[in-house]
Amino acid sequence: MKQNRKPILMVCVLILLLILIGGTSFVIKRFMPSKDRVDLNEYYGTLDENRAHVILNAKQADGQALIADGMVYLPLDFVTSKLNQSFYFDQEGNQILYASPGDISNVPVSEEPGGEAFLKDGKLYLQMDYILRYTNLYTEFLEDPSRIVIQTKLKDLPCVMTKKETDVRYQGGIKSEILTTVPLGTNLVVIEELDNWIQVATLTGFRGYVEKKCVQSADDLTIETGINVESYQYLTMDQKVNLVWHQVTNQESNDYFAEDTAAMTGVNVISPTWFSVTDNEGNISSIASQEYVEQAHARGLQVWGLIDNFNENVNTAELLSSTTARWNLISLLVNQALSVGMDGINIDFESLNEEAGPHFIQFLRELSVMTHKNNLVLSVDDPVPEDFTAHYDRTEQGRVVDYVIIMGYDEHYVGSEQAGPVASFPWVEKGVQDTLEEVPADRVINAIPFYTRLWKVSDGVLTSEAIGMDTALEAVTSRNGEITWDANAGQNYSSFETEEGTFQIWLEDEQSITAKTLLVPRYGLAGIAAWKLGFENDGIWQVIQNNLNG
Repeated sequence: MKQNRKPILMVCVLILLLILIGGTSFVIKRFMPSKDRVDLNEYYGTLDENRAHVILNAKQADGQALIADGMVYLPLDFVTSKLNQSFYFDQEGNQILYASPGDISNVPVSEEPGGEAFLKDGKLYLQMDYILRYTNLYTEFLEDPSRIVIQTKLKDLPCVMTKKETDVRYQGGIKSEILTTVPLGTNLVVIEELDNWIQVATLTGFRGYVEKKCVQSADDLTIETGINVESYQYLTMDQKVNLVWHQVTNQESNDYFAEDTAAMTGVNVISPTWFSVTDNEGNISSIASQEYVEQAHARGLQVWGLIDNFNENVNTAELLSSTTARWNLISLLVNQALSVGMDGINIDFESLNEEAGPHFIQFLRELSVMTHKNNLVLSVDDPVPEDFTAHYDRTEQGRVVDYVIIMGYDEHYVGSEQAGPVASFPWVEKGVQDTLEEVPADRVINAIPFYTRLWKVSDGVLTSEAIGMDTALEAVTSRNGEITWDANAGQNYSSFETEEGTFQIWLEDEQSITAKTLLVPRYGLAGIAAWKLGFENDGIWQVIQNNLNG
């Protein structure tokens, strides 16, 4: 009997051993972290010859850097869209221009590597060291595979620090492949916290996951690059701007300054319409007057001469895309300003198409250098933000000019398909809010209309005419029109019929101007502007004064 039990016991022991081995193997497979590593060549993708991947803020960017003569070059379109849009290709001069706050520099474009700008296979590249001359970035070049790591976000990055040597995995989970292994005390930028894992970015260009137990909290990270980029200093007033545009149509009109401004109070800037671009070579017409400036200064007014692009012979995109024409325009304009003693220049280039957008911004950059060198305030007039005016690039405007002025009117205009207010309050306020998403409030001026439109329908045809405040009120009262409050527009409204047709009008008056002026203190704006002198009633000056500062 004992001899029969021995084989059975051995079999049982063997079965137990097999169960134990299988269980251990199962535990190891389930709970032991994977040691497999990501194949980085597959992870990043195939590299072309003499190329490097570009990792921007721990994400792989489209396109590749060029490696030539031991130097890293980045595509110009990548640089201007992601790193620093102030690099501008002057096709006319085959050079790269850079307008910094204090100067305009240029470097030639070469077809051979070694310089700051390099043309290869029809594509423009900028050398990394040239980019860093004007751009505060963290960069590092790494091998296996070749990649240039770029970090544009440098301040107050939320971080954790590794408590030991730690694997950064492709996904959250111990079975995920390892992207990289970082040593004890490494700062990792936090992207997202999960239950047991944290998504992080390394300064070597990886974005992955670490276990929470492997890291500890750390102070926010600020990366010091040692790059000192010149910043803009703005010529701004120490009080709220109260500007009015003065439409001056010929040299003799300047003689009526005293008469035109006799009832005006509270204004501290007047902007006469003195200049206009006359051709695509950047030449201008001028009716500027030193005597006008002296009279304005005697009344405590700054004078910001306005230049427009309204001449039908001017193609603004063609004009501004020519560096020769831009610099001719800038030179003539600044010289005119200095010759009559102006305090500033107001740019009123309207109806810009998308093609003109980048060249308009370059014009403002270059003009800003020259106005600031000559202590001239630079302001620019913009339409209320809409999707189709995004190319005005108010963000860049706000970086280089002193004041951005919102033309808060022409909601409905001559040619509109239906009658409506020139500047309803909700429309104006939204224009302010949208502009403040791009431009600092203390350099935004909101422009209001002193005019409205009298709309007429006759024989089914809609027409309108722009009229001032007193004329508008007279148009209603002389026809016994009833005035009611339009709460949706935030304006008084009237409609009436005559033998001429059916009329509608939304009035600009004390109530509407009060509401629009109060947007200045409500949003901390730099001030207010009005189009135009002569359309107002005498009492409106006091209304603006009473509400400009809240």
